[in-house]
Amino acid sequence: MKALAWIPLLALAIAACDDDKGAAPDSDADVTIEPDGGDDAAADVPADLPADEGTDGADGALPSGNNGIAARYPGDSGIAADGAVIFADDFESYADASGLAANWNAGVYHNARIATESDNVYAGSQSLEFYSPQQSDELSNGVARTVDPELDILFLRFYSKFDPSFDVTGSSHNGGGISAHYFVDGNATPGIPADGYNKYLIEFECWRGETADPSPGYLNIYIYHPEQRSQWGDHFFPNGDVMPNTSIPNNFGDEFAARPNIVPELGRWYAYEVMLKANTPGLRDGRIACWLDGELIADFPNIRLRDIDTLTIDRFGLSLHIGSNTVGETWKWYDNVVAATSYIGPVFQP
Repeated sequence: MKALAWIPLLALAIAACDDDKGAAPDSDADVTIEPDGGDDAAADVPADLPADEGTDGADGALPSGNNGIAARYPGDSGIAADGAVIFADDFESYADASGLAANWNAGVYHNARIATESDNVYAGSQSLEFYSPQQSDELSNGVARTVDPELDILFLRFYSKFDPSFDVTGSSHNGGGISAHYFVDGNATPGIPADGYNKYLIEFECWRGETADPSPGYLNIYIYHPEQRSQWGDHFFPNGDVMPNTSIPNNFGDEFAARPNIVPELGRWYAYEVMLKANTPGLRDGRIACWLDGELIADFPNIRLRDIDTLTIDRFGLSLHIGSNTVGETWKWYDNVVAATSYIGPVFQP
């Protein structure tokens, strides 16, 4: 049962409320409703797990499964003390949502609540809940944190679940994001293209362009980058489509491997993880990768994000932004968030 008391919090920052343009990815794209793995699919920890599993090896391979930081900390216990971890929050320490701002220092805004109902908690006894009422107005719910010192690479892992009521078409930012100077004095800068000198941003989220598409939509990377195709961010899909103008070939390089597009199930917890690695100025060695329950589901190499080395990652966050939510009220939950400089992996349960 959902609690009826909602706690509106001071809008300390403004989410990335961009007017997404374009249709859904190609209709003949593969769609996987439920990927292999799940909450209980963890394998045994490798005996030779390195102390710090990096971004990739010499051959460009990315880690996956229980081959990251979390494998050293069963149930995530003590993970915040790891040398590669810059932040961790399991939402167990809060009496109510008013305490979130102590840890989420870049903003806590709109309808946030600490949920305690067992069905809405991944692990422990509490989670973070966002609520969106039925309305035609735009609403951004979110929590965000600054990165200090700023970084060239960041991994963000979070558990999340959509309520079965989620039925949104069009503009929605509903996952986890990482950005570099996209927020100015706490305010987002939507509609101003990235140019290699001012900013970049990614959001690992679902996109549903048409009501005929399955809800909550296709997992993708929403991105502001210097080669974006309009004043708004692009969408990178695992199969290689880039929206808008999906007929234009991508520029992910010869090493890109197309993967099936995925629609996660409503009402089910997943472990989401995203990596953002900034490029060396003058080179196309940036990279974005996405995991779902520890399985690599998208990998975008050959990325140019910046032309100056001072444009570094300064923020990450979680959100439930909806441009127009006219079908009915809905909720989304988050739990077991970790941000680190190397691959994290799902919560390990030995």
